[in-house]
Amino acid sequence: MPLERPTALLFDWDNTLVETWPTIHAALHETFTAMGVTPWTFEETKQRVRHSMRESFPVLFGDRWTDARDVFYDAYGRLHLSSLEPCDGAGDVLARLHDAGFYMGVISNKTGHYLRSEASHLGWDGYFGQLVGAGDAVRDKPAPEPVTMALDGSGVVAGGGVWMIGDSGVDMEIAHATGLVGVLVTGGVFAEGEFDDYPPHHRVDRCRELLELLDL
Repeated sequence: MPLERPTALLFDWDNTLVETWPTIHAALHETFTAMGVTPWTFEETKQRVRHSMRESFPVLFGDRWTDARDVFYDAYGRLHLSSLEPCDGAGDVLARLHDAGFYMGVISNKTGHYLRSEASHLGWDGYFGQLVGAGDAVRDKPAPEPVTMALDGSGVVAGGGVWMIGDSGVDMEIAHATGLVGVLVTGGVFAEGEFDDYPPHHRVDRCRELLELLDL
């Protein structure tokens, strides 16, 4: 049976549309080293990075989390645009979806100004009605407020006509919390049991397969 055509598509950013694990890992390595904490391996980074900085860094660094934040921002700011790469076929997929008339937005736990600078750098900012990053809403993903922001001005109401497309349990959690259809891009590394409480409604192996799922 064909899937019901969604009225809007909301995307995660990192490692759903753009390949950023090497940059995130390099910036975290500098941060852990500066803070005297044993750095994660690359695989640990891919398994553990899920929540926004304002949620995760206080847990990791306690009262020193703002110092760690400054180190991370310095490192990430130096690295992120020069190493930014689209996921396989992502640019073509976004162009096809835009031409097909879908409203699209982004909900990321990357700090908002970095998110928007990366979208502009790739020439993708015109595809999205809203690019919502960490710190833009009162609370970050998986809290529901970013969904409201991402749909602002679209005329679309959150619910089963909206797809949330991402590569992690946090993306599926926000989909369940707001009644969206969760679509998992399965190319990442997942923690054991990551989707037990919030299973995806659909799965694709890579971004390009969204076109097949939407019969485009």
